[in-house]
Amino acid sequence: MSATRIGGRRAAPLVAVAILLALGGCATLSEAPPPLEQVQPVPGSWAIADATGPEIELQAYWQLLDDPLIDDFVARARSDNLDLAQAVTRLRAARARLRESRSGRLPSVSANAGVGRDVGDLAQDDLQLVLGADIAWEADLFGRISNSVEASQADLRAAGYSLADLERVIVASVATQTITARSLARQLEISRDTLANQDDNLQIARWRNQAGLVSSLDVEQARTQRAQTLATIPQLESNLVATANAISTLIGEPPGAVYEQLIAEPREVPVPPLQVGLSAPADMLRRRPDVSAAEAQLAGDLARTGIARAQLYPALRLTGSVGSTALGIDNLLDVITGNVFAGLTQLLFDGGRTRAQIAAAEAIADGSLAAWRQSILVALEDVETAAVDLDASDQRVAAFVEASDGARNAAILARSQYEAGLIDFQRLLTVESSLLGARTAEVSAEASRAIAFVSLARALGGGWRSPQTIQADIATGPQQP
Repeated sequence: MSATRIGGRRAAPLVAVAILLALGGCATLSEAPPPLEQVQPVPGSWAIADATGPEIELQAYWQLLDDPLIDDFVARARSDNLDLAQAVTRLRAARARLRESRSGRLPSVSANAGVGRDVGDLAQDDLQLVLGADIAWEADLFGRISNSVEASQADLRAAGYSLADLERVIVASVATQTITARSLARQLEISRDTLANQDDNLQIARWRNQAGLVSSLDVEQARTQRAQTLATIPQLESNLVATANAISTLIGEPPGAVYEQLIAEPREVPVPPLQVGLSAPADMLRRRPDVSAAEAQLAGDLARTGIARAQLYPALRLTGSVGSTALGIDNLLDVITGNVFAGLTQLLFDGGRTRAQIAAAEAIADGSLAAWRQSILVALEDVETAAVDLDASDQRVAAFVEASDGARNAAILARSQYEAGLIDFQRLLTVESSLLGARTAEVSAEASRAIAFVSLARALGGGWRSPQTIQADIATGPQQP
């Protein structure tokens, strides 16, 4: 009877542990992100933007601009951009933290060894050798470890999507800056052509003044107009240099070479596709890495609320040790001793610290939910705005083309009439000023149209690759020009 009772007492802790393990396997202390349709209603179609049009290849949309410098700069930015290099290191760190979290499921083993010697009158001269090992393992009763792994997995996904989103933004920035540079170079060319024409006007005005046909007023007006045009050239040159330097930074190289390329390879402002088909809003959201990153961030923060809640529940830890002590290395392993201990701990009172940590984790998760909703709304806004902007920009280009053509014809007629003495010099200056403004406005409108196309392609989720591909490309290091 006594033996039976003793056996029952020994079995009681094992039964309790089994019950806790069963409870832990069923315990769910964190939540999964809700479905997208519950987070933020997504319209089935676009409200303002015209969705009709041919589908474009979003993966490499900038190639549709048919500008070799854009293709070159984008390729170099994808491999050499230093912001991408920093994002790759954050991805590597997230992957390492995931391995760290997964290690919590396995026991930890440490070894120890030592040599000692007694001192004193009765001390022995022999050295005492000690060899041992300690083992510790925590049972994942209420999901502390599994939630840590889930949080690390979500952080890794968020880091990967953030890297992809950064590439999406950088590709669009490179294309936009190159379009701007093309526009500035073209405006600079127009201003220099106009300046040469105004030099002729000034010379004609001086000749006519010397011949007594006109007063010196014509000469002074010609000087004023020429000086005003001349003043715009340094500003355009400065803007072109600044834009070229910005491209240099984006592609990871010092200033200078990009500016030389832009000057050596002049081209017209790229003409984009005039119609772009829009996929359904829900399909667009699935292509947006920033939306996916926000969702992954929410999943990680929800898992961290589970980690915080797990502190309120019992924790089971198993520890053990094994070792041997001897006076010589020959008989070090003759006698081996060890022990195993199962410890169960339960938080009773901590002054509200754990409850505060849970509240903080829940507040952070609520903020991540709001950020996810915000990313969805921003994505919808981007597409609607960029699609309308592309259509409006094309209409503006058509209007400015007509205005430029009319101003060019008017300038030709005004010059011939002035040389024939049919109109005064003020009329000629007005007409030629209108021509300069119309040509400049036409180029600016063409650049705005091309930039609107880039913005729309970026808004639709174009211009990024998988994080693994980006990391492999960045790992090759800076390319030598």
